[in-house]
Amino acid sequence: MNGFTLQTAARDVVDNLVSAVGDLAPRILTALVVIIIGYIFAKLTERFLRGLLQKLKFDAAIEKVGIQDSLKRIGLRGSPSIGISRIVYFLLFVLFVQSATQSVGLHAISGAIQSFFSYLPNILAALVVILLGSVIAEFASKTVAQSARESGIDYAETLGRLVSALVFFVVAIMAITQLQIETDIVKAVAIVLLSGMALGGALTFGLGTRDITRNIVAGFYARKLFESGQPIEIDGEKGKLISIAPTQTLIEQDDKLVSVPNAKLMDSVVRQ
Repeated sequence: MNGFTLQTAARDVVDNLVSAVGDLAPRILTALVVIIIGYIFAKLTERFLRGLLQKLKFDAAIEKVGIQDSLKRIGLRGSPSIGISRIVYFLLFVLFVQSATQSVGLHAISGAIQSFFSYLPNILAALVVILLGSVIAEFASKTVAQSARESGIDYAETLGRLVSALVFFVVAIMAITQLQIETDIVKAVAIVLLSGMALGGALTFGLGTRDITRNIVAGFYARKLFESGQPIEIDGEKGKLISIAPTQTLIEQDDKLVSVPNAKLMDSVVRQ
């Protein structure tokens, strides 16, 4: 009796297994066909898109705008057209894989892929924010550095990099916000730090370095009015103008060199 029961149970297990495999085999075959078709379609789309972008000279346009440098700064090197076509290939192939897993009944994997595609717009928005922010940070850095150089400030490049870092820091917070990650603490710390830096800078330039600031500003405008080598008289000091440094104007008198604060060029009578 026991032997008969065991044989019956074993036969039922085998029958159920064969039945399950029989039901699953068409689904597996369908999934393989879907994956193969998806791979071919994704590859063809990648090649078509890559050729189209190359014909449109997409890489040259990206480099001209300045986005290419931004991509390199965040670690993305290589041709943008190839990178975009590869991303499109990957997304299309994963989309077909989702259909294949759903047909087989792997709902957990299919749901994870669907969640990824639901989250994808946030990732794309964050990438766009980072790219545009990098371009703005680079533009701000060059503008500030050039203005500082024209003002005669020796640390113009450092000042430009500092401005670029501050702009990119704000952009990074915006990108993290697009990813729906809580940034309340980061925002609070950033506001405190930026407010402290702004207050410290205002106090420094307003009180501690007021005279230096006046001389720097006066020198900026004086360089537009006077040229090196011309005779000049400032506050009773007569000689040949050598140069207008960031804070001092250098005048050659016979065999000696006299320095006059740049503010004298605006406050005193200047004769040429």
